[in-house]
This record gives sequence, C-alpha cells and structure tokens, in this order.
Amino acid sequence: MTAADWHITEDLDQFLTHAGEFLRSRPALHTIHLTVTTALSSRGLGVYGEGDPVFGTLERDGEVRAAFFRTPPGRLMLTPLTAEEATELAAQLALRGDELPGVMAERATASTFAEAWAGRTGSVPELHGRQRLYRLGELTTLEPSPPGRPRAATAKDREQLMRWCVEFHEAIGESGTSQDPGEWADSRIAYGGITLWETPDGTPVSMAGITPKVAGQVRVAPVYTPADLRGRGYAGAVTAEVSSMARAVGAEEVLLFTDLANPTSNALYQRIGYRPVEDFAGYDFRSDPAPR
Repeated sequence: MTAADWHITEDLDQFLTHAGEFLRSRPALHTIHLTVTTALSSRGLGVYGEGDPVFGTLERDGEVRAAFFRTPPGRLMLTPLTAEEATELAAQLALRGDELPGVMAERATASTFAEAWAGRTGSVPELHGRQRLYRLGELTTLEPSPPGRPRAATAKDREQLMRWCVEFHEAIGESGTSQDPGEWADSRIAYGGITLWETPDGTPVSMAGITPKVAGQVRVAPVYTPADLRGRGYAGAVTAEVSSMARAVGAEEVLLFTDLANPTSNALYQRIGYRPVEDFAGYDFRSDPAPR
C-alpha cells in the first residue's frame, strides 16, 4: 500500500460521492460518520465548530475500504483500519502538518493510530475513555415505571435543553468541543429529536435524544439525568421511550454508545434490550509530557 491510496479533501460533496456507499454498507460501525456528515450536509459545515472539516477515504482497486473525518476542534474519527492502514494514515497526516487533538475509533484502530501518531509527532497519547456500541434487540420496558410521563421537547424547553447539553458534555469530559448549545437545542426541537421524562407535576427530570434516520440506523444520543435525580428510573424509562420511537419510524438498527467506566448504564441498557456490537476508544494527544 502507498500513501496515494489515501485521498484527503475538505469538499464534503466529493467525500460523500466517494464514501457514501461504503459508509452505508455497515451502518452500525459507521453510525457517527453517517450522522455527522448528514448534519454537515443539511445544516452547514460550521455546525460542529469554527474550523474547516477534513475528510478522507482509503481507496484500493477503485473501491473505498475506509474513511475518516474531523470537525475541528474535535478528534479524528476513523472507521476500522488494519495496523498498516492506520500507520500509513498517521504518516500522511503528519506530513501534511495536521495538528490533531486526539482520535476516536474502534479500539484496536484507535490504539494503533495513537501509537503511530506519537511516533511521528512526539505527542503523548492519553486514553480519554472507552465506549461500547450497542444495538437494540427485543425492547423491554422496565417495570415498575417511574411516576410521570414522556413528552417531546418543544421551544418552551429550549433553555432547559441548553443547560443540560452543557452539563452532559461536562459530565463526559467533552466541554468546549461540542456545537453551540442553542443551535443544538434548536436543531433537535425542529425534528422532534429530544424526549423528556417529566414528573406528574410537569417538571422535566431526564432527557433522551435520537438522531435522524440515516442508512436505516438511528442512534440514541444523548441520555442525561442531572446527578441529584439519578437512581429513580428516569433514564431507563425515557431511553425505552425513544428506542420505541426509533423503531416506529422504521429504523432497522437502533444504536447507542455507553461509557465502559459506568457499569450502571451498561447494565441498564442491556436490561432494556441492547446488545454489544463493538468497543471503541478515544485518545487525547498531549504535545509535552505531563510534569511529575
């Protein structure tokens, strides 16, 4: 394999022309690539940050074998690669002078790329977190259901959604790398992409979202309950509700990611009916070793 096999562009349409069929061929493993590029197409390239997104495809014998994208200031997002492919991509991006804050991919791909990038640039990779991708099997509603009811978030919930968006990203260690909370809330409200669980007196206590259906898949994201309201069954109830909604709109695959450091959420989603698909890892790249 030569470096010429990797084609890198800032042209989203060109990327989708080459990579679209490949991304749709494995919608579960490519769920992030599908949902992010769909959002970029419909809402503009600046939706996830101020820098210019970069896209790439690995093509061999006229066929796309892998793809990546990055929406600054976020991490590089890779589809699964062989060790050789990951090493070659790290070399090519380093030669381009790209500055990467980190990488996220299937576990082995992320580890190999992080090691190769460190060797090329002298940066120090730090494991940011490990996630597990789940696919919904037979949906099970947890009993007893907590008091209250689900309802779709509307414009009157905008301020609430903005606060919870910020709190959610702080909780997962991603503060400062997500899109504008107001834009996020507006876009989700526009297509009915957030469901709230509210108590009998109408107080919202938890939220769960779903992404638009792309290539037959829908991803549940985010799921958030404020810390002082956890342990009461709200997250399980609202997640089951949006999972049922995803099935109702014809999703062939309903997916979600969990933090492997959180055994409570992993156990909860499995009780609802989610089954493991693949493990992912995220690395951050430091330019200098941390002081002792």
